[in-house]
Amino acid sequence: MNDHSDQGAIRVSDVMGTDVHTIDGMATVAEAMAAMRRLQISSLVVNRRHDDDELGVITVSDLAREVIAHDRAPERVNVYEVMSKPALTIRSAMLVRYAVRLLVQFGVSRALVVDDAGAPCGLVTLRDLVLGLTPE
Repeated sequence: MNDHSDQGAIRVSDVMGTDVHTIDGMATVAEAMAAMRRLQISSLVVNRRHDDDELGVITVSDLAREVIAHDRAPERVNVYEVMSKPALTIRSAMLVRYAVRLLVQFGVSRALVVDDAGAPCGLVTLRDLVLGLTPE
């Protein structure tokens, strides 16, 4: 029998990281790299430009693939040129098991967590989700 009762009530909000660090899309990649290094993080949320805009995310992988590997100068590339947008978002109230399926389905290792109003409230990684299902 496959009993999910123990993990059924675990929500994304229970396992997500709540530090949301943002950057403007017009900032340079050099500024994004400096912020990531200073904060010891591997991704930044890119702010909306207006109400009808969507949130973006820039990761160390984006920087490596789009800037460093192509020998582009980080101080001459803007964040908006290499970010992922729209960012994959999941609701903080979503059950962890569904969030895992969503990330796997899209082949990504992290997602931006939003509240019911659509405001960013955290980031969650596949690691956070999977290990969050493990009993302590």
